[in-house]
Amino acid sequence: MTFKQIIVVEGRDDTKRLTETFGPIDTIETRGSAIDEATLALIKKAQASRGVIVLTDPDFPGEKIRKTISRAVPGVTHAFLPVAAAVPDHKGSLGVEHASPAALREALSHLVVEVPDAPVQIPRAVLEAQGLIGGPAARHRRERLGELLHIGYTNGKQLQKRLAQFRISDSDFATAVKTINAEDAHA
Repeated sequence: MTFKQIIVVEGRDDTKRLTETFGPIDTIETRGSAIDEATLALIKKAQASRGVIVLTDPDFPGEKIRKTISRAVPGVTHAFLPVAAAVPDHKGSLGVEHASPAALREALSHLVVEVPDAPVQIPRAVLEAQGLIGGPAARHRRERLGELLHIGYTNGKQLQKRLAQFRISDSDFATAVKTINAEDAHA
């Protein structure tokens, strides 16, 4: 895989992991969740010239970074790494640097572009009826939905907005829910 875009990551260990996987690759490192104005300006410039792909850790700070970048640079492209793919094999926290080459290839082969003010397509009542909001298994079902649709995990309050922002169609949503229901039936 080669990339025209510059990949935005959290730190140098992420850049190292991407370079080990893909060879020389251009990245911008945020150096944590408190992104300074100079880094945001660099991301804006990169978006205007080559485009950027945001690939952060699948945790709260990673989501904070995504939101900060999305507010400052609307329309960026995102790649989401599932939580299970970012677990360290030793002590430490979740991170892109722990992902296998196969997991990184998978995440970067399913890019999604955020549309900030996209209209809601999937009603909240449907999300509730499908067990994605409320209920004992809702968190697990949302995690799996995020993996299947390549939009990352989100809480129940933000699910409807995330589905709209990444323009998830009714048919893609229905297919993912059908898969989750089949998995749950066989569990």
